[in-house]
Amino acid sequence: MNRIKVWPHVTIVVVLVALITGLGVWFYLRHEQTVEAEALPYAARIQRVDGEVAFCDDRANTDANAQWTAATANQPFSEGDRIYTRDKARTSLAFSGRNFARLDPNTSLDIVSLGDRRTQLALRDGSAIFDVGYLAPNELFEVGTPYGAIDFDQPGLYNVGFDRNGGVLVSVLSGVARVVGLSGSGQISKGEMLTLLGQTAAEVALSRLNSRDAGYLVDDYYRYQYPNYYDGRYSNYDAYLSDPYYYDPYKRSVSYRYVSSNIPGFYDLDYYGDWQTVQSYGYAWRPRVDAGWVPYRQGQWINTYPYGPTWVSSEPWGYAPYHYGRWVNVSNQWYWIPDGVNTTPTFAPALVAFVSLDANQIGWVPLGPGDPYAPRYYDDNWQPHYLTQTQVVTTQLVNFSIPGAVTVVALDAWGRPIDPRTVRQIDQQRLASVRPTLDPLTLTPLRNAVVQSAPSTFGRGKIDLPPGIAKKLNDTRVFVGSDVKESKFRKNTAQTLRVEPVPATARNQKFKANDQRQQEQQADTGRQPESDQGRKQDLGRVTGEAKKDNKQTQQQAQQQTRQLEQQQRKETRAQQKSTGVQAPAQAPAQRKAERKAQAPVQQQRAQQPAQQKAQRQAQPQPQRRVQPQGERVGKPAKSEQKPQSQGAAKQERKQKPPDQSGGQGQGGGGKGKGKKP
Repeated sequence: MNRIKVWPHVTIVVVLVALITGLGVWFYLRHEQTVEAEALPYAARIQRVDGEVAFCDDRANTDANAQWTAATANQPFSEGDRIYTRDKARTSLAFSGRNFARLDPNTSLDIVSLGDRRTQLALRDGSAIFDVGYLAPNELFEVGTPYGAIDFDQPGLYNVGFDRNGGVLVSVLSGVARVVGLSGSGQISKGEMLTLLGQTAAEVALSRLNSRDAGYLVDDYYRYQYPNYYDGRYSNYDAYLSDPYYYDPYKRSVSYRYVSSNIPGFYDLDYYGDWQTVQSYGYAWRPRVDAGWVPYRQGQWINTYPYGPTWVSSEPWGYAPYHYGRWVNVSNQWYWIPDGVNTTPTFAPALVAFVSLDANQIGWVPLGPGDPYAPRYYDDNWQPHYLTQTQVVTTQLVNFSIPGAVTVVALDAWGRPIDPRTVRQIDQQRLASVRPTLDPLTLTPLRNAVVQSAPSTFGRGKIDLPPGIAKKLNDTRVFVGSDVKESKFRKNTAQTLRVEPVPATARNQKFKANDQRQQEQQADTGRQPESDQGRKQDLGRVTGEAKKDNKQTQQQAQQQTRQLEQQQRKETRAQQKSTGVQAPAQAPAQRKAERKAQAPVQQQRAQQPAQQKAQRQAQPQPQRRVQPQGERVGKPAKSEQKPQSQGAAKQERKQKPPDQSGGQGQGGGGKGKGKKP
């Protein structure tokens, strides 16, 4: 029997198993790296700082003694970070190329989540305007408050803040918002304001926006956001409503043709540079700078978690070109080459390679098109985790041989604003003898400088918030409408930031608000429709009753008028017989007596002023037929000095109307006036 040689078969099996295992590990590592790359938090931009703005990225922020530092323009921020504006301070934020926020003085904003199609913020104090230019399908953009969350369901302009009584005001200047509160959920439409006064349904008020206040909010925001070309047209709120997208950078900025709108901070490239076609590279952007200018030289390095050393430019446009794309030097001019409008850009803390010349000097050079980059993040111990298989140490770099492209400073200058006078000139032959690295923390002198410095204060000045404010920001609970997704880079974010989801019962319950919109609309127009309707009903009822009793009332009035006229004529003739002079003087007394006698009639005809006038006209007043009463009043005093002659008295009697005709005339006048009250 032949012996079977087993070892070749075993070897083959072992090799196959090892190969399969190796492939499995490779696929696993590749999958893990892809997952980690996708799980990396997005980075947003602090695009403008006015006054003292405090920033906190302390991961151990569990009490009021958190480390707050001075925020600077073009500084990135991400989930778990906190921003607070001090007295008379403002800041504007860019979450993407189309979504922004502006924080007013004494305002606190925490970044709860910042990822793909998910932005969750927490507002604990102050007020802010949120300018949402674009929302992808099923994208969440949410602001949590102590009384519930405000979800922006449509692109628009929203103001969220606190009033003096601690209530939350939500003003929808344009768009549609949805409130997910502890007292229930509901929708707020354009031109409306919701007030959350507490945690019960009885403390929710819905009202209309005052057009003057709304115009002020819109105008103030656009003056701050677009100071270079805003012309003030939105001070009229109606002008804003008629064309709310006039200043939308997506419509006005040429840069949106060449860059993905997901990138924050590139709409201002138009104002500070020009787009040109560069041979072999396509469209590129060239900043308007002085001769000898070099990228990554005006600004400072800071340390951020989990990205590590991060470049913060002091140039107003210096965000997008330093965290996305590449730089190339053509004919002694520097051009920025973007990743492309249809790409999905990935944030980089700085697209440079580093060199260590000796223990006291550190340098960096901008990466060019085609240069490799090693995306990475750092753990709590500042150990790097690379997301690709790219070699960290490289030899071939496009810009390394360009004279003056490498910026070299003393190691102790790291973390401070770069002073052009301190930049050292290095001979190209010496640079040729060193090998650049894509990971700055592989350089021992630099790693020691970074790790031994406090991460929260490295490169930034420390700010101490007043104890009362710090305690308030730490103790105030905030509610969001959706659950907070935990990140491996910011563990226990919800617990650290004191953020809780609104209970499911409140999410599914519609709140009952005190609706003040109709009353305010009535006040704006100067009318009260409900009261007008009631008055019209009352008027119709009174008019109907008057028509119903009109005939009977007129007959009674005519009969009483005749009786009064007969009595008046008797008294008048008696007075004239005694003396002709006394008639005019006694006429007012007679009229007073007549009005007193007519009181019952006037009370019955309160709604018929015309008939009252007719009765007064029916009284025999001979003098009124001769001339106006004003002239007649002066004659009695003259007559008292000189009695009337018999001829004058006779002439006066001739001018008196017949008794019967006077009665008929008054009666007819009563009918005529009664038809037109």
